[in-house]
Amino acid sequence: MVNGNLVQSYVICPRQAWLFSRNLTPDQEHPYIELGRLIDSESYKRDKKKIQFENLVIDIIRSEGSDIVVGEVKKSSKASERGKLQLLYYLYRLKEHGVEARGMLYYPEERKREAVELTTENEKRIERLIREIEDLIVREAPPPFKKIPYCKSCAFREFCMS
Repeated sequence: MVNGNLVQSYVICPRQAWLFSRNLTPDQEHPYIELGRLIDSESYKRDKKKIQFENLVIDIIRSEGSDIVVGEVKKSSKASERGKLQLLYYLYRLKEHGVEARGMLYYPEERKREAVELTTENEKRIERLIREIEDLIVREAPPPFKKIPYCKSCAFREFCMS
């Protein structure tokens, strides 16, 4: 079943998403994974964090007046597109269950944030992405290794390159 982690991984590297779909975990002592845990634990301490809804794990949920704001915390805005798609996926799934929410990407290290809205166009984009991921994860074998710039910082690097 598709989840936010698969969405983000697929955007980076379909091979990584396939590995995650098989419950393979990356090197948990990888510096970027450890940094992500630290940022997650030290940022936005007053908010409701790590809310589970079905197979989703939402980083932050806030109430702003009558609005529900769903937030995703990321290390850097350099790769905002994958964070945006992950957050759009959460908004899409919540909407399927009758929950209307706004999205916000948070970059605590940069002291930035970016609003994300689930428009009709974005809904169609997420639906296409879900179909692509579903097609990927039913395959018997992962996509072939393809070196990309992200490989140098990937926690699956040794697995993929060996």
